[in-house]
Amino acid sequence: MGVSNLRESFVKKIIVSVVLLLVMLPYSGCKMHSINCSIYDDPIPIPHNFYQPASNSHYSSVPKNYQHILAPVFAVKEINENSQILPNISLGFYILNCYYVARMTYKATLSLISTPHRFIPNFKCDTQSNLMAVIGALASEISANMASIFATYKIPQITYGSFSPVQGDKTLFSSLYQMVPNEAHQYRGVVRLFHHFKWTWIGLFAVDDDNGDRFLQSVIPMLDQNGICYAFILRTAKRTFMEELMVMVFRQLEKYSLLEDTKVSTCFVYGEDPSMATLRMLCFFAGLSGLPPVGKVWIVTSQWDFCATTIQRFWDIESFHGTLSFTVHSKQPPGFQAFVKSIKPSWAKRDGFIQNFWEQAFSCWLKKSSGDLGSKTACTGGEKLEILRSPIFEMSMTGHSYNIYNAVYAVAHALHAICESKSKSRRLVEGGSMAFCNVQPWQLHHFIKNIMFNNSVGESVHFDKNGELIADFDVTNWVTFPNGSFMRVKVGRLAPLAPLGKELTVHDDQIVWHRSFNQVLPLSLCNEYCYPGYSRKKKEGEKFCCYDCAPCPEGMISNQKDMDTCLKCEHDQFPSKNQNQCIPKVLTYLSYKEPLGIILSILSVSLSLIATLVLRIFKKHKNTPIVKANNRTLTYILLVSLIFCFLCPLFFIGHPGKVTCLIRQMAFGIVFSLSLSTVLAKTITVVLAFMATKPGSGMRKWMGKRLTNSLVLSGSFIQVGICMVWLITSPPFPDKDMNSLKEEIIVECNEGSASMFYCVLGYMGFLATVSFTVAFLARKLPDSFNEAKFITFSMLVFCSVWLTFVPTYLSTKGKYVVAVEIFSILSSSAGLLVCIFSPKCYIIILRPELNTKEHLIRRQK
Repeated sequence: MGVSNLRESFVKKIIVSVVLLLVMLPYSGCKMHSINCSIYDDPIPIPHNFYQPASNSHYSSVPKNYQHILAPVFAVKEINENSQILPNISLGFYILNCYYVARMTYKATLSLISTPHRFIPNFKCDTQSNLMAVIGALASEISANMASIFATYKIPQITYGSFSPVQGDKTLFSSLYQMVPNEAHQYRGVVRLFHHFKWTWIGLFAVDDDNGDRFLQSVIPMLDQNGICYAFILRTAKRTFMEELMVMVFRQLEKYSLLEDTKVSTCFVYGEDPSMATLRMLCFFAGLSGLPPVGKVWIVTSQWDFCATTIQRFWDIESFHGTLSFTVHSKQPPGFQAFVKSIKPSWAKRDGFIQNFWEQAFSCWLKKSSGDLGSKTACTGGEKLEILRSPIFEMSMTGHSYNIYNAVYAVAHALHAICESKSKSRRLVEGGSMAFCNVQPWQLHHFIKNIMFNNSVGESVHFDKNGELIADFDVTNWVTFPNGSFMRVKVGRLAPLAPLGKELTVHDDQIVWHRSFNQVLPLSLCNEYCYPGYSRKKKEGEKFCCYDCAPCPEGMISNQKDMDTCLKCEHDQFPSKNQNQCIPKVLTYLSYKEPLGIILSILSVSLSLIATLVLRIFKKHKNTPIVKANNRTLTYILLVSLIFCFLCPLFFIGHPGKVTCLIRQMAFGIVFSLSLSTVLAKTITVVLAFMATKPGSGMRKWMGKRLTNSLVLSGSFIQVGICMVWLITSPPFPDKDMNSLKEEIIVECNEGSASMFYCVLGYMGFLATVSFTVAFLARKLPDSFNEAKFITFSMLVFCSVWLTFVPTYLSTKGKYVVAVEIFSILSSSAGLLVCIFSPKCYIIILRPELNTKEHLIRRQK
């Protein structure tokens, strides 16, 4: 930007020159053009070696890039009409084309620091135009070539396209500022997008030059770290002349089969020019060669734009329907479309680009053109820009033009800020006008770095410490139409500075996919998903994104697609039948509400009532010989203990509690020990009674209640002692068994000490064995009411039940363990009751004639 150093006392207008290096004709050999609009009273002279009118030679250009010229024109027009920015100062500018050729870029750059009309680098004797800032360019290669010179002179350069420093070294370009955030943010956003749609098998497209190499070096490690694989890398043709480019595209048709892989639905394209043109050529010539069209989801960066050269204006863009791109967040400046509509071939006096643009856009010749019109018609000059299809020209401001628009404002605000700071120490000249400060280019850096303003649409513009614009990206969905036009639809947002994991927002329902997907979310996978119930198993020799699906092992689940390993359920859950979810286990215990619990409860009460009835019968007939014959007291004790034995199972039914867990095994052990001790006492009484009847026997002294009471009490108290030790050392307590059953949590009483439990059972077994042995030996003793044989049968039943109980108890799980113990208690108790008392009840009730003293004497004789 140049500043005229005017020293007159009355300054009505000061002109500042803003230089914009702009790519306009990337594939042509046409001459450079310059533009200086008629809205300025004092046009800046253009170097003669950089201005040459457009010729009538036939060449191809990109008409859409003409909007990059209109954007600074519109911005400068707004600034000059705004009294709040640079009052009494008019901005002027001129534009140069570099043709994507390094030699021309360097020549154009050096001319800006030379005297106008004299190409003498590093020598400037003109004071009318001092270069202050440069805006450009779109391609990072051109920006780097420019920056290598401007950095030496500390001239601020603002690039409006993505910029990739050589090997990431930004210190080589200390004078450069970017209107696009760091490209690495876009790469991370693309990875987030892949994760969002679960695309893990993709194709990579990179231009075959240094920029493409840097792109791959940055992206491939990022993909690997995030579990994404590339199926192929296709290097597209680098920027060159059209003829050479077409030859290179034809060579790439040999690799077209890579695009026919239906597993690869998504391709990530490094979007810097000439990626779009190359891909369009590849698809176009593939169709001419009879190759099938491909439907892909193209993922591209902010450099991408749907533009067409004049020879591509009628080419189909159906292949790019549904493309997703990351574009710098932008809005439409008010009045821009109206400004564009006012553009005519004669609108500016020195616009060297308008003629070429108009002829290329409308495929006609302006009247001032010389030579044969050929098949083209003459341009009327009244053609409407709004009728052009989108790839040729857009009426709304594109992202790149928006960046240029903001760049012009950034320079203007920086100049305004530096002038305001200097005016505080300057004298006011006569008439109150402010003498314009003498600004050097290097002084602008501080103000540009710290500039912060809101543009005409309310968007904040400011740079970070690296000179990169702080802004979000829009996720744009490109929707194409049969007539060759397209529409941009914003379907999401990428906020690089947002918290981790929340950077990307995508509205899936608003996205339009390529027509080959029938509006169904495309799959881009090496193989089908491993659905819940399966886990991924690596394929030998393949990339990690290619795998087999293996069923989850027993007891494990996978509840998401493509899980690397199956998971174990929580201890209170179990896997579903399909092993795709964990189901909460059900609490289970022997309840009074379930059929088994009801049956056992009824059986327990019924048997206790029967035992009570027997006791009542014996008490009623207590003076009969059959009751008196075998120690009536022991009979009563045995019947009472049996009643309690039948009631013990009620402690085992219902939700186990702390009290019931302490009582039930103790009560069971003590009551049963009492019963068995009583049975043993009755058996020994029978033996002693027979031995005492022999002449001279000394057993008479053992006869009586003292012996029987001692046997009953001692037998019971030993069990009581065992239970007391159990309670003191390791008492039973309520517990939940999570592991024994697959689908249930067993609510049970933990015995505390299994050895003590088996001590209780062992002692009962000992009493039963002794009773059985004594009874078995005494079974044939002569006696009318000899109980020994009945006790033998009862003990045989008892021992059989409890010998069967032990293996059954150990092999049963859940509430059925309790049911087995209850059944053993009831059946063994019932065996004692039936075997011992049923013959006596039969005689007492049904054969009372046998229950007489005469019958007893007769039997003895």
